[in-house]
Amino acid sequence: MSNSSVDSLQESLDKFNQIANVAIRLYPLLTKSTIQLLNYSENATYLVKKVETSEKYILRVGRPGYHTKPEVESELEWLKSIDQDSSIQVSLPILGGNGEYIQVVNHENEPYYCTLFTFLEGDAPSEENESELISQFERLGEITAQLHEHSINNWDVLNHIQRITWDFDTILGSTPKWGRWQDGMAITPERVDLFTKVSEKINTRLEKFGKEPNQFGLIHSDLRLANLLVEREQIKVIDFDDCGFGWYLYDLATSISFIEHKPYVPALITSWLKGYRKVRSLSKEEELEIPTFILMRRLQLIAWVGSRDNETTRELGSGFTEDTDNLAKKYLQEGKL
Repeated sequence: MSNSSVDSLQESLDKFNQIANVAIRLYPLLTKSTIQLLNYSENATYLVKKVETSEKYILRVGRPGYHTKPEVESELEWLKSIDQDSSIQVSLPILGGNGEYIQVVNHENEPYYCTLFTFLEGDAPSEENESELISQFERLGEITAQLHEHSINNWDVLNHIQRITWDFDTILGSTPKWGRWQDGMAITPERVDLFTKVSEKINTRLEKFGKEPNQFGLIHSDLRLANLLVEREQIKVIDFDDCGFGWYLYDLATSISFIEHKPYVPALITSWLKGYRKVRSLSKEEELEIPTFILMRRLQLIAWVGSRDNETTRELGSGFTEDTDNLAKKYLQEGKL
């Protein structure tokens, strides 16, 4: 890693830290509080702790230009709806001193949307503990189906909210939200040919699959392990920052983000389907399309790794693209993982 790259990342973190320190002063309950950076990805996320009581909160400082204020408001509206109408544990927004959930901090003529959330106890599932992860995926499938049922049952209320539509165009097509996979790391002419064929097959299959109301609606769209918290037998869902309108099966694909090439993934999918079908039906035709959604997500993540600079993308590097080759070839040959 070059010194200039390290300096650039540190400069970004220093800026977000400065904004976070301004933001916490906009919440009266955070008088005499400390902040600690937890994650820097699309946004900067902080653990906020009150000095006198050790009460914990989560502060999210949004990356400028990633979401509009109405889009963030829509995310919070859905979160409150989930909390009211389901048993799923989510982190809820907290009002600032001005009676608003979103606090705007202007820095260098750019607005940063800051939101304070309740703190949830728990740890992210471990991709290293195969047997435990397989067991947890049954519960995750059940929770995901409950989210989808909530989305369907509250469609009349939720269909007006302003969120991105996650479809082929915004994932791999002409307007990709996370950039183009062609600009990812380790993209050789051979991989361009291979991944182009995969992308074309995905597009063809999704056009045939369709966007019927029982297949496509408001989804979390980023249910990767880092956005789950496990406390004893309970799984809690956090980080709805990328929620939007998409295929329900895309939520399954996102749950195995970054581990799609692991040998235990078929067992995870089987376990997830078992849990999901406890709540919602899923046809065999839909089940056959799961590899399509997984490959679409994988190519999207190649784009994300190539267009972002944070600890996760640096750790994944070129190896993530290289590990995609076998998945891509098997999908083209067999339509499987």
